[in-house]
Amino acid sequence: MIENVIDTHVHIWDFDHADYPWLKGDTSLLNRTYALEELEADRIKVGVTGGVLVQAANNREDTDWMLRVAARSGWIKGVVGWLPLQDPVAAGWALEEFYGEGSYLKGVRHLIHNEADPGWLLQAPVLESLGLLAARDLPYDVVGVVADHLRTALRVAERWPGLRLVLDHLNQPSIGKPGEEKEWRELMTAAAAHENIYVKISGLGTIAMAGLAARGSPVAGNGRDWRPEDLEPSIGFVLEQFGTDRIFCGGDWPVCLLAGSYERVWAAYRSVLEKYLDSGDQAKVLYSNAKRFYKLPEGGL
Repeated sequence: MIENVIDTHVHIWDFDHADYPWLKGDTSLLNRTYALEELEADRIKVGVTGGVLVQAANNREDTDWMLRVAARSGWIKGVVGWLPLQDPVAAGWALEEFYGEGSYLKGVRHLIHNEADPGWLLQAPVLESLGLLAARDLPYDVVGVVADHLRTALRVAERWPGLRLVLDHLNQPSIGKPGEEKEWRELMTAAAAHENIYVKISGLGTIAMAGLAARGSPVAGNGRDWRPEDLEPSIGFVLEQFGTDRIFCGGDWPVCLLAGSYERVWAAYRSVLEKYLDSGDQAKVLYSNAKRFYKLPEGGL
């Protein structure tokens, strides 16, 4: 058992502190406030010793709330927040405020999958703001869901080779959809050729559930009947392409609850990793890579 595990993809949201437009009209279990304290028992049970909060809204209030929660949590060591990337001047001022000695801000993200244009990151002012991140060695999380998001990430990586990027949720592989994985594999192979692109094993339970649902799989207990074996081809492929130095993991709580429990997701990831990696490489993927990528402090880890 690996002694230390960092969950690099934890969400919280609180309707009293920020606005979450994507949840308006949502009828799933996600449409309520989720406090970090709700995860405490489960994260201890699965052996998670450190965590990173990841933005859930394109507004300042969401990031402010995460930074406040992180400062008092004890086990959250970093925040992937939001900046007004379309306004480089405002983004620069926000960085001056948030990013400094002892800051919990360890990365930036924008909900690009909710933007109509999959090339949203390629706007001139956004690229200028991404240059500000590169200058501070502050990484960027790419939450892509279609092939064009991955193509966009490749162009950003070329424009700013000093900007470290991570592809959240492996940029939505075609789990459970035979015949649709060719394009994803080709683009991920291209991404692996860029030393500044990393991948995050996260969100795969919900992706597998959607793929199985498309094939008419029945609901089986807590979540659809997906198994670790359904995730193995995608995880194995990125391990082959990216190696063991540019990969880390995230539970994607509470979104993961759509496909089962937090414990189930982590058990699946660890089961697959144990098949492919020795204990030293598992420790990289579960701990040290994330610590290095987000420059997380030692305390409590």
